[in-house]
Amino acid sequence: MIPRVQAGQSAAFAEGRRLREAAEMRRRRRHVAGHHGHRRNPQPPWLLLLAVPLVAGGASALAMVMVSLILFGVAIMAGAAPMVMTGAIAFVAVHRHRRYTALQRRSPAHAPHPVRNEARPEVAWNDARTRFQTLRSAYAAFECDPMEVLRLPALADVSVPSTARFVDAFAEAQALDSDKFPPGKHAAKFVAAVERADRAWHAARDAAERIRLSGLSPAERGTVERIIKLLTTARDSDSDPERLAAYARARSELAKLDRAGVIHLPHSAGAALDAAARGALPA
Repeated sequence: MIPRVQAGQSAAFAEGRRLREAAEMRRRRRHVAGHHGHRRNPQPPWLLLLAVPLVAGGASALAMVMVSLILFGVAIMAGAAPMVMTGAIAFVAVHRHRRYTALQRRSPAHAPHPVRNEARPEVAWNDARTRFQTLRSAYAAFECDPMEVLRLPALADVSVPSTARFVDAFAEAQALDSDKFPPGKHAAKFVAAVERADRAWHAARDAAERIRLSGLSPAERGTVERIIKLLTTARDSDSDPERLAAYARARSELAKLDRAGVIHLPHSAGAALDAAARGALPA
């Protein structure tokens, strides 16, 4: 019996030593795997961080992620993956933030509000007076030039709607004009009236440019063209008798057209023509 007992104990001791050695081997393997695992296994959190700008940023972010992956591969070979990966993620994040900020600045919803011109009433009134003086000079220059009246007869004819609107707007602004800054709401009314008169003037001129002599019959257009030639001769001729005769004929033809209602000659244009004719008389 004794040999059998000793044999069983020897077998049990051998089995226990084998189990202890196997456990020690597994423990060492787990220790080695835990110590070197970061070199063998990729770290999913870093890849997830790389995926965030890829999904949100499109082609630009894809380029940044590709750069980061290249740096990550180099870092693995050099043994410095965590440090370089952190720098790459920071670089992508900064790029995304700058791009987002630029888009927000270009967005209409975040565009800076235009600075409103809160001009004082005196400033607006002075500006309107300057504009009205310019308009008044342009209107007076037209009415005093017979050649311009013949070229744009619709601008002197209040039966043309655009010209009638201008004359009314000009008269309103003229009535509100004053040499000194007016009290109350008078200044604001004048500024608005000048704005309307200025728009009406340009609209009336544009309409007259389109109409020209199209509303006249062929005989009437021939008379207007003949008067223009007479006035050109009177202006450019070096002969006093020729200038006098040209002015006299032009004035007579214009009077006929005015009486017939074909051309509405302003009084200032007729006075300018008479003054030019008197100036052509020999001393």
